[in-house]
Amino acid sequence: MSPRRKSGAEEGEPLLKRHPEATNDPLDPLNFSKLEKWTCLAIVMYLYFLFTYITTTTVPSFPQLQEDLDISYAEVNWTVAIPALGLTIGPLLWSSLADIYGRRMVFIVGTSMALVSTVWAAVVRDYEAYMAARFFQGLGVSPGATVGMAIINDLFFEHERGQKFGLWVLALDLGLVVGPLVGGFVTLLGQSWVQWVTAILLACLLLLEIFFLPETLYPRRLMLSRNWSRQASSASQRRPASGDSVSTSTALDLPRTRNLPFLMLTPIPGVRHPKLWDPFVRTAKTFLYPNVSVPIVAYCFLWYWWVLSVVTYIPAAYPIYAPHVQGLFFLGLIVGTLFSETFCSGSVSDKIMQRHAMKNNNKMIPEARLWLAYPACVMTSVGLCLWGVSVDQNLHWMVGQSAFFLFAAGIQMGNTCFSSYIVDCYPFHGMSMVTFYSVILNLSAFINPFFIAYWVEAVGYSWAFSTQALITLIMIPVVFVLQRYGGSWREKVGEPDWVSSEYTT
Repeated sequence: MSPRRKSGAEEGEPLLKRHPEATNDPLDPLNFSKLEKWTCLAIVMYLYFLFTYITTTTVPSFPQLQEDLDISYAEVNWTVAIPALGLTIGPLLWSSLADIYGRRMVFIVGTSMALVSTVWAAVVRDYEAYMAARFFQGLGVSPGATVGMAIINDLFFEHERGQKFGLWVLALDLGLVVGPLVGGFVTLLGQSWVQWVTAILLACLLLLEIFFLPETLYPRRLMLSRNWSRQASSASQRRPASGDSVSTSTALDLPRTRNLPFLMLTPIPGVRHPKLWDPFVRTAKTFLYPNVSVPIVAYCFLWYWWVLSVVTYIPAAYPIYAPHVQGLFFLGLIVGTLFSETFCSGSVSDKIMQRHAMKNNNKMIPEARLWLAYPACVMTSVGLCLWGVSVDQNLHWMVGQSAFFLFAAGIQMGNTCFSSYIVDCYPFHGMSMVTFYSVILNLSAFINPFFIAYWVEAVGYSWAFSTQALITLIMIPVVFVLQRYGGSWREKVGEPDWVSSEYTT
């Protein structure tokens, strides 16, 4: 791969290698206009926002749900776990379909499923039927994870992805905390209106996907093999390389991205189409790659899943307040998330990566992504401990808001660090890596609501959340080990033994 100047670099700055290699093809997603790229990113972020929004927006309506469905607090907590189960299974089902029929079609089908399920949840009055509707809600929005990440990979170079992944993760984390804020006010109209508002948001998203989201799955390897590389001479662009069975004119005639039909009902041409069960196999095999399995399993089960502990227990921690006031308590989480992404996350991660690259012969080092994980871990731990104590000691509500700020800022930084890191480790297998990440992340979110209620009731807020804070600090030595041995682990295990959809047929 030839060296290229980094995006936006000034004269005299060092050259950095670009990955993936772009083509001269105007239909190449890497060559889309800046406006079109950011429009696609906004749609991806919208769906990823709803990915968690649909899970937690019902939290302020828990008392009404308990009354309408005649269930206990533990059972109403399970209504948050069930969509997380759909979010866990979804990436395994949608990933192969996105590599066969394209990203756009999967987004449209998934959003349509979520919309129908949301209307179902709004009108049903039976606990079992409500739980089924919530499961299909999660399944419908789940393409926001792996397929959304694949669209970002299709559109942006590696050195640009830290910022874009940061915004993508920001959408996920904001959905988690904005959902209850909106739900708190909408609950004043009745708990079913929480679902009707969600249905309106999904309908708007569906229209955006239909009219403003082009297909981004691109036969890059095929086009590069036909001398459509930017480095190829104009003469070689007009003549196929010797031995090529497909001419350049054939490559030109291949329908791709914006030239594809409005609704793609047949497999995307020019890319390798995986088997439907490949994501299940690849997710199992990913446990053999410690650069992915170690940080993700540790992050999800030592750190991230405490989000559900906080979110689902705000109504129980502040029972004297009306639902809309309980929703306002999520402002601390929102401000912390936004602050972290604005000042401490994606863009900072990109700068750290570039500085390390310049000191290492312009070679990107994935472990450089992990430096922000140290302060993030400490901030999350302090926030957890402080909030638990503030509830038990009945401290001023601003103490709890300060705790939420620290907690959310740490979660946002950590999420960006690890999601970017695993893709940087294996950039040709980004879909598989984020499928693993999404499955484990949402599995932890599914499990948490089943035990947190019993834990808090048994030992109280101070001990429960202080213990969670101490468990989170175990991530510090995990990150240290990754930075010290991550490079040697990659050399030892090599690249994953499966091919991605970028490879030619």
